[in-house]
Amino acid sequence: MLLLTTILLFGFASAQKVIQLNYCSIDEHNLRMDCKYAVPAESPEVFCKYTQGERLLDTTNPDEEQHVPFKHRAKARLFPGNICRLLFKNLPNGKSNFTCNIKGSQADSVTAIKTSVVEKKLLLPCTAWSVLLQSCSGLLLTLMTLPMLLEIHWL
Repeated sequence: MLLLTTILLFGFASAQKVIQLNYCSIDEHNLRMDCKYAVPAESPEVFCKYTQGERLLDTTNPDEEQHVPFKHRAKARLFPGNICRLLFKNLPNGKSNFTCNIKGSQADSVTAIKTSVVEKKLLLPCTAWSVLLQSCSGLLLTLMTLPMLLEIHWL
């Protein structure tokens, strides 16, 4: 029983976690998606990939091969601060699912995933405000916009 508990605790402690998935439009047809993740201290290297169902859009893992139709449309890169960014060209009209997958470099590492549905006509441009508003909690967002809302009310 002690061995089983130790294995479960070790496996849980070494898991990656996707914290946030934000997206915006670079221009009318191109998507930028940022996947913020957390990794345990004992996992020095992670691989990131973006998928749509079984199709691999792009990955930072050199052992995996990108799905051919996306070779010139999708690029995934790791950035400081535990961010994996996807740049996706020619976003189709309508809704599209994008899944961020974060996996440690160890063979037994668990993959953390998070999926977002992106609707092209509802995308905000990638400005400092749009990125900030997506990453704020509801309470913080309300506090930030309250002065603006009160000002509009008094006009």
